[in-house]
Amino acid sequence: MNTQPDDINLFDADAVQRNRKRGRAMGPDFDFLRAEIADRMADRLADINRDFGSVLDLGGNFAPHSSKTVEAVPVGDEPLAASPGSYDLVVSNLALHWVNDLPGVMVQANRALKPDGLFMASLFGGETLHELGHSLLAAEAEVTGGASQRVIPFADVRDLGSLLQRAGFALPVTDMDTITVTYEHPLKLMQELRGMGEANAMHSRSRRFLRRDVLMRACEIYQSKFGMADGRVPATFQVMYMTGWHPHESQQKPLKPGSGKVNLGDALKAGGPPKKPSP
Repeated sequence: MNTQPDDINLFDADAVQRNRKRGRAMGPDFDFLRAEIADRMADRLADINRDFGSVLDLGGNFAPHSSKTVEAVPVGDEPLAASPGSYDLVVSNLALHWVNDLPGVMVQANRALKPDGLFMASLFGGETLHELGHSLLAAEAEVTGGASQRVIPFADVRDLGSLLQRAGFALPVTDMDTITVTYEHPLKLMQELRGMGEANAMHSRSRRFLRRDVLMRACEIYQSKFGMADGRVPATFQVMYMTGWHPHESQQKPLKPGSGKVNLGDALKAGGPPKKPSP
């Protein structure tokens, strides 16, 4: 994911769409992770004392798992098909990690919100599929003497707060979940990723199919380095969440520097030095 508003495009938007279409054709059984994260996001929304009447879903991965009436739009390199100031909530569920210009999309999302409207998004973070990425790189380097990136780069949770501020959101909050899913074999994980539409769509990806001997060696490395006692293999999905509000005069604002009413030095003098506990 490109977090810089420049002309560098990491991802091939046409390939992203082809992968998603191919995944949908494989059936709904591969959508469990998006369903799980949509439920977690719905729980977060339920904790907010607010009725979100108009909801916009960027990427379309939240609407199928929500009881709300949700308008879904595609998200990618094209401008968002959203009217300014029209929505109480803009939400995105595991879609923004394929966006080339994430800051630009977030600015557009902010623009689509009504005053005091909420933006909430989930996306994969930097530790996602690190086991698979390591195994593929190690196998290709060992067998062919060279390697290409087979797992896309993901953002770091430390970047998200500044991105929210740069996009003009008030009261930004970020946090993270780590979900470990186990599979009976690495090939089952790869099939799952294809069914989710999460195959590699980087511009720099190799256009050749992964050689069978490289694939088999990658599976051996995966099982040897990361395999569990019961023979299954884990796959890490780091899910990052970010929330921010369209600015409104009713929102809490931080105090200006120097506006405090109590002098810290006076408070410390009044309290005296800390006392040693009695034995």
